[in-house]
Amino acid sequence: MTRDPSLLSINCTCCGAGLDVLGGGRVIVQICSYCGAELDAQNNYRTLRQFKDQKRPETPLSIGMSGSLYGAEFTIIGLIEHAERWGGRVYQWIDHQLYSPTHGYAWLTLEAGHLVFSRRYRGSAWMSERWVETAESPPSVTIEDGRFVYYETTTSAVTYVEGEFTWPPSLGEKTTTISAMSDTAMLGFSTTGSERETYRSFYVSKQQAEAAFGVSLNLNPHRVHPLQPFIEGPNYRFLLVVSFVFTILCLVMAVSFSQRSGERAIERQALKRGDFPAEITIPLEADSQLTRVSFSGNVKNSWIYLDIELLDPEGEPVFEAGRTIEYYTGRDSEGSWSEGSKFASLTFRPDRTGDYTLVLDVPEQGLWTGSGVGHVPGQPFSQLQVSVKTGLSSGLWTFALAGVFGALFLFQFGRKWLHQRARWSGTDWVNED
Repeated sequence: MTRDPSLLSINCTCCGAGLDVLGGGRVIVQICSYCGAELDAQNNYRTLRQFKDQKRPETPLSIGMSGSLYGAEFTIIGLIEHAERWGGRVYQWIDHQLYSPTHGYAWLTLEAGHLVFSRRYRGSAWMSERWVETAESPPSVTIEDGRFVYYETTTSAVTYVEGEFTWPPSLGEKTTTISAMSDTAMLGFSTTGSERETYRSFYVSKQQAEAAFGVSLNLNPHRVHPLQPFIEGPNYRFLLVVSFVFTILCLVMAVSFSQRSGERAIERQALKRGDFPAEITIPLEADSQLTRVSFSGNVKNSWIYLDIELLDPEGEPVFEAGRTIEYYTGRDSEGSWSEGSKFASLTFRPDRTGDYTLVLDVPEQGLWTGSGVGHVPGQPFSQLQVSVKTGLSSGLWTFALAGVFGALFLFQFGRKWLHQRARWSGTDWVNED
């Protein structure tokens, strides 16, 4: 016996409560939301059994609500709550059974504040527990939507039932589902007893659901859902491409500026230890751009402190500075080593034309007095070479600008990378090295 297709409502044959008839002709049972009685929809709604003391789960969606999802008008006709115990914790979610007169049956799942729309997949793809357990790398299947990679295996039990269903659900009934995911969808390979089904799922945003059902949904999503799409935001791709291009461009410019050799302002001069304090005349132009004074000392396991003063063409101090030149070398059980440098420099920009005077002195110096195997005796300082170049350019600011554009690129790229990482953070696949 089948039910009358024109039937719109019934009275529960157990408690007498009025119930709407919302599902199609494939519905075989209806579970009363008042007394928990399971009614046979194919035989005058006689009472088959009763689910007592059920605790109704919290959901902002209720039986009877209708909404348009993925181009079809669906009505919620049933609720099933599932629970999984794993790792000492209990994970719960609610499947809302949907019915469309034109598109059949589907599910809208609420889990941790996220909504997922699922429909039965009629293809031949299947992923078994044995395949997962014996695979050395995450197994995958390929269908018309693309490649789906293994994500997790769950075994859940039914903890609440209400409404109309195309099969008779039972409390405690267990379902094992193997999930595989692509960039935009998920395949669920479910086994319940001897029955097995494959479902294809898509993420439904809060805004989509509110627009579909015409209500405000109080959803507070926890973490990133595996199917949650990345929200690029305005101008995401433009900023990603432009920041990358300008990063490369600035780096090329910075390297080019830094490698400009400039011109010698004076020939290289060698000063002996007895020449200090010493003065060196440097003819410079006001438009000489950057000028670099370079020093090279013949230190070895020794050091000197160089006192530097620059006077402008009128004898006024431009700056006073100091540089330490030190170089150490030796040998130990790990081989030869060295640290420090025999070179030092300073850079300035002249603001007038004329002869500048560089005043140098070595007020302090010393030897390294180490000992032991591999120690090389210190060589006292005896000579300092001085050279001056002008017309240099600095890549400092273009390096800094490259850093700004690079940070913008990494921010844009990193947002998507972190989102993808969060999507896959819940997988139970463990690589064994």
